[in-house]
Amino acid sequence: MLQTVWVSSPGRWTLREPACHRGGKQTSWKYRFIRTIIQHPCRRHDTKRPGKVRMLKKIQICLCFFFVSGILYEISLLSSCFFSYVPMSKHFLTPEQVLNLGKSIIFLETTERLEPPPLVSCSVESAARIYQDRPIILFMKGLTNDTALDLNSSYAAFSLLSSMKNVFIFPLQMEIVFQETPLLQWYNQVVPEQEKNWVHVSSDASRLALIWKYGGIYMDTDVISIRPIPEESFLAAQKSRFSSNGIFGFPAHHKFIWDCMENFVLKYNGNIWGNQGPFLMTRMLKTICNLTDFKGTEDHRCQNISFLNPQRFYPIPYPAWGRYYQVWDKIPSFNHSYALHLWNFMNHNRKAVVAGSNTLAEKLYKAYCPTTYEDLIQNAELGDFTHSEDVA
Repeated sequence: MLQTVWVSSPGRWTLREPACHRGGKQTSWKYRFIRTIIQHPCRRHDTKRPGKVRMLKKIQICLCFFFVSGILYEISLLSSCFFSYVPMSKHFLTPEQVLNLGKSIIFLETTERLEPPPLVSCSVESAARIYQDRPIILFMKGLTNDTALDLNSSYAAFSLLSSMKNVFIFPLQMEIVFQETPLLQWYNQVVPEQEKNWVHVSSDASRLALIWKYGGIYMDTDVISIRPIPEESFLAAQKSRFSSNGIFGFPAHHKFIWDCMENFVLKYNGNIWGNQGPFLMTRMLKTICNLTDFKGTEDHRCQNISFLNPQRFYPIPYPAWGRYYQVWDKIPSFNHSYALHLWNFMNHNRKAVVAGSNTLAEKLYKAYCPTTYEDLIQNAELGDFTHSEDVA
């Protein structure tokens, strides 16, 4: 069910009308009229004129029906135009209120760090630009309700992302996320300090629970969006007959995701990297689909789930991940891709985007996350250079 949230200050009840409503014409007079009715109720009618009283009552009923219908119509348009409104503060919105709008793009940070590195910022910014009518949510484990309001001035990437109208940053509270799912019992029994791959395992579990509860698309924080994904229920093939879990999407309460959560608990082995992630998705997909090799750029489909071609997200496979940080004679078009996975897990030497390097990654930053590139790459390097000159 759609939840509608308007945020305003005391004494103000104004709402900026989005351009997608009636060609941009203002209709806020409806709200002023309703407020007038509430503040100035009609006086008691003269009982000596019953005919006139009945007529006025009929007029009142008609007017009420008209304005209620108008409001319902406005609300019906809200899901596609929500982010054309300008809320006075996003801090008043809870994760549930934003998630319940539906079709969220969800990112997770399950380490304790509070400063998103440039690649994380680029992933979130690129999604915000590609999916301008959808909420983009970054959940951060290191963030708490006490620190959420104090970070704007302290962290450059946090401030950059917070300024985007459809980006929301919330604390990741796993004890709440796992409620009413098969994962809660597992979470209450597991000892994170004894887990070899806890950062990855907890992320694998959280993404399943969030997508099952609210629906939408999950993306890893090293995925750069380049065009909208046209599918609602999909898994991303990393190669033929093998699914990743770095990006997937489903509507809320989809049976496949519930089955994945049950299997997560039943077959849990945190010592094997990927057992709760891509291997989980693959073994569950094989129980309902007869997986075959991809012959070209076609997608596969079974049980109303699209198994998207590796070209959609992995045109550069993980053994060749370093090519993102190389200079190309001819930049690929990626015409068959919706997003690009940069395989940050493989980047043990911490290769980074450098301004003026002309690498493929730098060109992707310039094209799909230009604010991140300018603020966190160019300006950061300029600041370091200025600082070094001052020291000298």
